[in-house]
Amino acid sequence: MVLKKRKVVKVGAIVLASENLEKLKALDGGPLAQQLASVLKECVQLNDGVQQIQLIKKMGSLFEEMDEKETESLLLHGCLEALALIYFSLDSKNPLKRALASALSAVPGRLQGGAVEILSVCLQERLGAEGPVLYRAVTDCVTGCLESFSLGERCIQSLLIEVFQFLQKALTSYHEQNSSLHGNHIAQTQLMQDCLAAVKASMVVVQRSQERICGALQAQHGSLLWDTMSGLLRCFTGILIDGDFLQTVQSTSGMAVVLFIRTMLEHEDHLASLVDDLLAGAEESLSAAPQWLSGSCAELYSRERPAPVALFLCHGALAMLSWRSGELGGRGEELLRHIPAVLLELNSQLKESSMAMSVSRILHLWTCAALDGLECGSCSPSLRGSLSGDSPLLHALLEYVYAHWEHPLDGVRHQTKAVFRNLLRMQRTATGITHASEDPFFTSLTQNLLALEWHSKGKYASLSCLVEYLGAESLLAADAHIPAQLLSLMGDQSLAPYASDLLETLFESHRTQLSSSPRQGCSWLEQWHCVWVSPLLAALCEGQLDQTTYITDYCLPKLLKCSPESLSHMVRVLQSSEQDRIRGLGSSRGALGALMTCLRAARAQGVLRITQEGVWGGGLVPLALLKQALVHKHDQVRVDALGLICESHRSTEMLSAQEMELMHHFLPNNLNTQSPGVRQQTLSLLRKLFCRIRDSTQLLQKRSEQRNPQLEEGAEGQDLLCTLQHYKEFMCWVCETLFQALFPGASFPTRFSALNLLGLVADTFTFSTQAGPGHSLFQLGETLTAARVQAVLECITSGFEEIKSLAFNLLRKLPPSALGFQDTAHVKGLLQAALTLSTSTKPYDCVSASYLLNLLVHQGALLRALQLCAEEQRVDLSVGECGQEGEAVEILERNTFAVVKYLLVCLTVEIEQAERSLLQAAVTHPMYGRVHCIIAGLQQLNLRSLVMVLQWRELVAELISVSYRMSAVVSPVVQSSSPEGLIPMDTEPESSASLQQILQEIQPRDGEDFSSEARLLEQEREGSPVDDNPSGGLRGRRGQPCQVTAQMVLVCCWRSMKEVSLLLGMVCESLPLQYTAETRDGLLTEQQVQGIGLYFRQQLLQSRHRGAFELAYVGFVKLTEMLTRCSIKNLQQLPQLWLWDVLDEVKSSDPSSKLCATRRSAGIPFYIQALLSSEPKASSCSLLKTTMTDLIALAMPSGELQTDASTVPQVHALNILRALFRDTRLSENIIPYVAEGAQAAILGFTSPVWAVRNSSTLLFSTVLTRIFGVKKGRDEHSKKNRMIGRELFSRFPALYPFLLRQLETVASTVDGDSGVLKLHPCLFLLLLILGRLYPSPMDGTSSTLSLAPFVPFIIRCGRSPVWRSREMAARALVPFVMVNQLPSTALALLRELPDRAEATVRHNHVHGTLLQVLHLLRAYLESKHRANSETQHELRDIITCVRARLWLATRLNPCVVTRAATLDILTCLCSAPGEKARDPDLASLQKEVLELVSDSELLQPDSLSVAELGVTQYLLSAARLALCVWQQTPSEALPARLLQSPVYEVRLLVLQAALDQLQSPTPLPPAPYISILSGAGSALQILALQETHPQCLAMVLKVLSHLSLDTLLPWTVNMLSDCELLRWIVCLAEDSIHSVEIHCAALRFASKLVVHWVECNCKELGGAMQPDLTRWVGLVAQCCEDEQPIEIKLTAAEILVSATPSVLTSTTLPLGLSGTLPLWRSLFTLLQDEDQEARDRAADFFGSVPSQLLVFGPADVAPSLVNPAVALDLGLGLLCRLFQLWDQTPAGALTLTEWLLGDRDPETDVENNISSVGDEEFLFDKGEVNLWAERLVYIRLLHKHLSTLLASAPPLSINEAKLALLTSKASARQTSTSQLLRALPPVPEFSRTADFTQLTIQRERITLALETLNTLRLGTLSC
Repeated sequence: MVLKKRKVVKVGAIVLASENLEKLKALDGGPLAQQLASVLKECVQLNDGVQQIQLIKKMGSLFEEMDEKETESLLLHGCLEALALIYFSLDSKNPLKRALASALSAVPGRLQGGAVEILSVCLQERLGAEGPVLYRAVTDCVTGCLESFSLGERCIQSLLIEVFQFLQKALTSYHEQNSSLHGNHIAQTQLMQDCLAAVKASMVVVQRSQERICGALQAQHGSLLWDTMSGLLRCFTGILIDGDFLQTVQSTSGMAVVLFIRTMLEHEDHLASLVDDLLAGAEESLSAAPQWLSGSCAELYSRERPAPVALFLCHGALAMLSWRSGELGGRGEELLRHIPAVLLELNSQLKESSMAMSVSRILHLWTCAALDGLECGSCSPSLRGSLSGDSPLLHALLEYVYAHWEHPLDGVRHQTKAVFRNLLRMQRTATGITHASEDPFFTSLTQNLLALEWHSKGKYASLSCLVEYLGAESLLAADAHIPAQLLSLMGDQSLAPYASDLLETLFESHRTQLSSSPRQGCSWLEQWHCVWVSPLLAALCEGQLDQTTYITDYCLPKLLKCSPESLSHMVRVLQSSEQDRIRGLGSSRGALGALMTCLRAARAQGVLRITQEGVWGGGLVPLALLKQALVHKHDQVRVDALGLICESHRSTEMLSAQEMELMHHFLPNNLNTQSPGVRQQTLSLLRKLFCRIRDSTQLLQKRSEQRNPQLEEGAEGQDLLCTLQHYKEFMCWVCETLFQALFPGASFPTRFSALNLLGLVADTFTFSTQAGPGHSLFQLGETLTAARVQAVLECITSGFEEIKSLAFNLLRKLPPSALGFQDTAHVKGLLQAALTLSTSTKPYDCVSASYLLNLLVHQGALLRALQLCAEEQRVDLSVGECGQEGEAVEILERNTFAVVKYLLVCLTVEIEQAERSLLQAAVTHPMYGRVHCIIAGLQQLNLRSLVMVLQWRELVAELISVSYRMSAVVSPVVQSSSPEGLIPMDTEPESSASLQQILQEIQPRDGEDFSSEARLLEQEREGSPVDDNPSGGLRGRRGQPCQVTAQMVLVCCWRSMKEVSLLLGMVCESLPLQYTAETRDGLLTEQQVQGIGLYFRQQLLQSRHRGAFELAYVGFVKLTEMLTRCSIKNLQQLPQLWLWDVLDEVKSSDPSSKLCATRRSAGIPFYIQALLSSEPKASSCSLLKTTMTDLIALAMPSGELQTDASTVPQVHALNILRALFRDTRLSENIIPYVAEGAQAAILGFTSPVWAVRNSSTLLFSTVLTRIFGVKKGRDEHSKKNRMIGRELFSRFPALYPFLLRQLETVASTVDGDSGVLKLHPCLFLLLLILGRLYPSPMDGTSSTLSLAPFVPFIIRCGRSPVWRSREMAARALVPFVMVNQLPSTALALLRELPDRAEATVRHNHVHGTLLQVLHLLRAYLESKHRANSETQHELRDIITCVRARLWLATRLNPCVVTRAATLDILTCLCSAPGEKARDPDLASLQKEVLELVSDSELLQPDSLSVAELGVTQYLLSAARLALCVWQQTPSEALPARLLQSPVYEVRLLVLQAALDQLQSPTPLPPAPYISILSGAGSALQILALQETHPQCLAMVLKVLSHLSLDTLLPWTVNMLSDCELLRWIVCLAEDSIHSVEIHCAALRFASKLVVHWVECNCKELGGAMQPDLTRWVGLVAQCCEDEQPIEIKLTAAEILVSATPSVLTSTTLPLGLSGTLPLWRSLFTLLQDEDQEARDRAADFFGSVPSQLLVFGPADVAPSLVNPAVALDLGLGLLCRLFQLWDQTPAGALTLTEWLLGDRDPETDVENNISSVGDEEFLFDKGEVNLWAERLVYIRLLHKHLSTLLASAPPLSINEAKLALLTSKASARQTSTSQLLRALPPVPEFSRTADFTQLTIQRERITLALETLNTLRLGTLSC
């Protein structure tokens, strides 16, 4: 349980002027008055606001105690005046103000009048304040007086006119200021808040003084009050008309207008009509309005008013008027009916997302008001009729719901659901039907909603609302598969929350219905379990990972909360499941995983209580089962089991001994988890466990302190001490395990988990190295050693930055004494290593340097070490010990300053060298590392609270100057036209000259192509002629000749630019500004900020290298965000000025412009993105609106002749629009321009200029993503990636006429009578966007956005001469036809086809029509919720029409393309579901189809040439049709004949169908259905031996691998013997190594043969087959190597798993020891593979181990699926036990010792590593990076089991010669390793990390091998 953190409210102290205090001293009063004055004086003298509140409350108590005699005291009046002054001087949010109001309210009744007068005088003084700065404070005073303060309310009423006059003055001033603050976002935002407060204050004053105001107005017309309120109405009208005001201010003004009209109107009977006229905006109604209204609100009646005005007035009417009592009468009902019409019309006009949100919210308000009107007693029948389900109004509102229930804004979706719920309630209220199931409206609505596809998110919320009225049983009766369907949707992350909410609503409603039904009896819970629990358990057992995860997160907790008693049912069912389900098949988790999931969810919900004798003690779940789950193969099973242990409702629940035992079983085996999500879940759960230990320890210690000392020696005391001791031992074991996991070569997951957990321990417990009285449980200092600290320090050299960061953070948490940094020499060594790494040419080395330097700057010895380094470099590093005013300087600031200064000096020297030779800098000192270290060092400091301010100012100025200089050096490269190749194509003389110099510098001397190969530049020989080439004589960092590549120079340049940009961005973001010369803490001047801005502008607008301008963009964003927040006006206006400048430059096509017109406009879009995204979200986004308007205008094609030069602005505009549409920070503010962006992209395709068409393509793709969202499925034609047409055109109404108009234009040019080929460029785009739409059952026939007008044009597009266009037109047609109209549309298209062969047939027309018919039929047959009888009736007409045009599929049709399309239609009809045998039309069609196939070229292939266009497709269509018809009337000859087809595609089709049939999880249907391969065995054998096409051969072998060998053997074709068959398949596998598919299939078939012969005890295994078996073993071993593709490794894993029971673990050694051990070693290799899928597949072998062998294994590991780490351990142990069973212990021991020693020579490895590290060509190569495999783990496991084997075995007879050879080899390697380690430079773990790690691993490996060899030698001697 998490406690909500309390919000801390700051209380400002009150202040009273000294002259007021002096006045109080001069006044006299009674004792209570004296006491009150004393308390007041004491209160004023305090500085603590909280204490002042207590004294104010005391004053309130004194007021209550006063009698009437003391109310005349002058002192009391003086105190009241002081309190009034204090009250009005306080801020509105100060709690003191509320306390004062409460105290003043306690003033005696006789004194209240005087108190009101005093308050009125004070308030009146403030109301007379002049100057807008004071207006907000006075407004808050007015509002405060009306907040639960009766005296204040009386004060306001006494000053009513003055208050209104002040508010009018304030609003008028705000309106005038608003126009002058354009661009000043901070001031404008504050102004909006002030204006909103003033409008709200006006409304509150009117509402609180309603009766008084009405009386005054009716008593005297034309009074000052009338004028003042009319003036306020004018102010509200002005705000409504002015679009620069925020919508919240305008919406509130709309409410204020209606409120004031209601208040000022004399006759309320006319109120509804007046408001109705205002909404309509009818100018003719102005004359009928009262004079005061027409004078104040004339602009609201204008037809030219902005459209949102009506929206805000609707809001005001609904908020300020009430229909509950029926007082508004008939005109009120008319107004109620008029409001939704206005809102729906506005919804189609207003494009902003904020407006869509307002419309939805106001519509919800209207539904609430309509319900009030229906429920009142005076509701008229006409209103009931207009609000019932049959009314046009309700239909229109339902249309709105359907169009917005999937709106991208959450708020709109939420309001839409609320509107729908209220509409249902309105229907029931209006009709009076109590049972919704009897209402046709609800019935039809339910059917339509169920007919919707489940990917429609609005379906879930709507069904949930319907369940409230219909109940779950009605929905289950309509569709009993709803629970299974919803659970199947839980695998989709986007749908899981919606599906789970609907599930919860359904099962709660169903449970309520069943439990309340009298006829159900006691069996209702079982029925409920059957409907809801059983499908959920099946999904948990067999579902995929995503599905089970979301079920666990969303569904299971809700179900257990609804029915806690269902837990026992779940556990009972899951524990009684079959063994294979417990194991888990494939990617499913099985019943064991489901059981852990349910138990964990139950414990988290509090349903399951864990006790010592409960779950762990053999009660609910056995302990062995939990251990099995903790090492399960599937990640989520392990996580759920861990969560069951760690999670608890009580954080003080004690950890039992069994839980600690389970953690011993879990932690070592789960540190190396490759899944990031599992690692994070594990860390989160272990954090909870550590917190339990800490909290329960504190509870135990508290109990120990509180118990009776006489009972200290009793049993209870001993139990407490024993528990604490167990806790301490457990935590020590945890820390030791984690530190031991940081061994050399540890994988990334292991280090990540260990460092994170150590950090958790450090945060949860103390890191004190000495035990103290308050830390008696556990000190991590007890587990710290120098070696362990060194292991953490070495993690900084990891190739992964996450590991560096974790190690750094952990080292910072260690005590300084444990680090050993007190020694200056040690610190200097590390410092020198860091400085060396900062100049490395490997980019990742500078990251290690930055972390190391950041660690050292916290050490006091660093400054001395740095000074020693500086003295060696002759650098002055004088650092002051105090600040500018004598403040002491902390170590961190002083050391950081010194390091940054030293790095800056070094950087300056390197820049000078780069200015002389950029090549030299790229090779030896690439500069960017220094800057990276400077940035990292500054990030550790709080740069806004520095002490050495003067020194830092100088350093910052120098830093900025050096950054500019560094950028100038590398700019010629990154700003060139082709930075990647350094080709000087720029036209600028300066840039071209710089690039020519660089190119000359790095050009190889032989004149060959520089970029194709690295050239070795050797030093000039002595005496040779001097060469002008400056690159000669270059040597690397170690003195070796340099290898120069373009990549080196480019990386040096763009990374330097990147670091400069990040540095300048950080400077702008973090450094305080120096506003004036006297500013004490400022470090950055205004001129420096402007200079940085100009620098970023140049980089973004002129850089060509993407890496350079993308990183410049990051820095520029930081600058623009700082400028937006800046209070300096000149700086704040810079983004706007920069934006206008760049837009003006984009608009002009000046040839002298340096803007890049290629590379997608390079950095220009980034520049504009940064400027626009920094605009405050709360503002009116005027910059965005103006920019988008200009860009859209530029992007639209002009009528002028377009050339490459004239279209440059258009290209820039298109590229910028693409970037803006992709920017998520602009969020919904960009949506109003999507329609125009789509139009610009589509029209851009008509441009003759390629650049415009290219940019239009990119923009169109981005706009599609903005409209339809990111791709939600692999199938782009899936409805998940599409949208309902009404939704699209409702959100983007401008697209409807545009697309329709463009489609009409395109369709008119598709296929004219002239016969000339015309291809409109927009055809593809239009069909692409229209194909993403689909109709909905909820579409209304009267919709103004009907899709029907598009249909004839799409049909005409199907006549396109381009095949692809015809295909797209066919796909696009389907979404535009309603499901019930699909058959009729298809029939109409079929009737357009010619019914006989004619010479004038246009086959493009025919083909397009056939494709459209085909897609329509497929869509209809795949649709749901239609009756079979209806389908058969509609298909009968289509079949009749098709039979009449069957000539299109025969030889009479010369076009094979249209014949293929006709055959596809026939296939679709013949495979239609239903009772085919009872349909005579279909039976007749099948007979004709059989004859057609028999007469076709499919079975007579010689009559057609495959080379002809469309022939292959025709034959494939014929083959599909033949297989479809063959299923109905099977004939063994047909598949065999098809397998003999000369067309490989046909053979491949048949083989694929056969393989699908063999792999089908469902059994074959009964007769007359038979297998495709029945009787085709000989044909398969012939294909296997003679097939030449690779795909077909692979498919044949796959089919053979799935067939039973009993039907294939003996091999009858060519009469191959078993030995010959094996030789053939092994040769085929060896020869097909180039083809992964054939190689895997051949090896899989060969392995199946070998396993079959082993199981049959074939006699030839040890004889003639032996050589081929050896080759097979070698092939399997070769497939397990690291460099093999994953498909081959997975095949090898499957082979080894299948061979485990009969080959690997056979007690008879069928392949002998020499053949079996390589297979075992291959298995162990796969278990250490870097690919998780290969490891998991190999770990399945443990489930195939014979049960009789498992009796020798661990008792807590059942024959189940385990993770690879445990499988490796178990596999090694099993092999050692098999050696004993085989009686091969001596030979096995020697073999395992050879494995332990390894095959690699350490000296060769180090030499190879040195050569690869020294190869500067591979700058980003991190060497050998292990993501999972850990050699030391394998070595230690092997040594452990080998030692156990030798310890348990009797004296062995070992081959002494082989033993001596191994010993000699190991000794030689030990000597070589020691020499190599000694030869490494100082601090090798940083300078030569890879070599040091390899040699360290090798040293331990050799040591263990020598130890084992010594044991073997001793055993041999004893023998």
